[in-house]
Amino acid sequence: MPLLAGQPEWLVKEMNFLQFIRDVGKHITVNYMMSKDSVRKRIESEAGISFTEFTYQLIQGYDFYWLYQNKNCKLQMGGSDQWGNILTGTELIRRKAGGEAFAFTCPLLTKSDGGKFGKTESGNVWLDPEKTSPYHFLQFWLNATDADAEKWIKIFTFLPQDEIGNLVKEHHTDQSKRILQKRLARELTIFVHGIDEYLKAVETTEKLFTQKNTSAESLSEEDLKAMEGIVHINYPKEKLESGIDAVSFLAETTIFPSKGEARKMIQNGGVSINRHKVETVDEVINNQKLLHQKYLLVQKGKKNYYLVNAE
Repeated sequence: MPLLAGQPEWLVKEMNFLQFIRDVGKHITVNYMMSKDSVRKRIESEAGISFTEFTYQLIQGYDFYWLYQNKNCKLQMGGSDQWGNILTGTELIRRKAGGEAFAFTCPLLTKSDGGKFGKTESGNVWLDPEKTSPYHFLQFWLNATDADAEKWIKIFTFLPQDEIGNLVKEHHTDQSKRILQKRLARELTIFVHGIDEYLKAVETTEKLFTQKNTSAESLSEEDLKAMEGIVHINYPKEKLESGIDAVSFLAETTIFPSKGEARKMIQNGGVSINRHKVETVDEVINNQKLLHQKYLLVQKGKKNYYLVNAE
């Protein structure tokens, strides 16, 4: 659907705003648009609804009409929150083309905290390895709550029902083993990224977490360079010659967006360099800390790792 990839093809090539309101807006009344539950609830809410949000159903509706006319598309599928927008498309098709089209929606996939999966949500995963690496993809499913893992393994995998039932029972006997999360992560990472990328992601996970009690100095240069999925950052080595305070270093490497956030995380004990916790905000980072005279392994929080390459 062109709308999801950015600006619709028809808007870029064929129509300007005045044409749109003349050729499309006249077919759909304000009363029709306000009858949609999603619109009515927003209008009645304290926050209200912006013009952009209000008119979005016209844009999505016309996009369906354009696909119907140019691509012979007669069915649009989406989440249940898109029901009203898709119906506007079927109405435009009926009024402008005298045609018939259909809407098919399903309940939104949600997390245990009530959040939904979607490209506008934070902390979600993509199927594109350029946007979510196999390592981060694996970590997303490994970090699922028990409730989410039990629900998602039934939705996202092709495991037989009886096998899922046995996994659930085994998981509940000792939830600390995270049996469901591990199997869910394995099935999905292999399905999306392939067995080789899954094994690389597992290897990186083991080096970062399973072996976390061992010193970073014990990791070979090959180990560090082979860690797939962690964020790699280049940093001028000359800045470390005379030393730099930890807060400035973390901000300059963009590991934190600001010195204030870096300082706060250090004070809360959430930053480690080479598996040693940064104890004070004025701790000096210099060449003596470099692994193999080149690398710094930085951990932010529990799950975020960065390999700083000082050259």
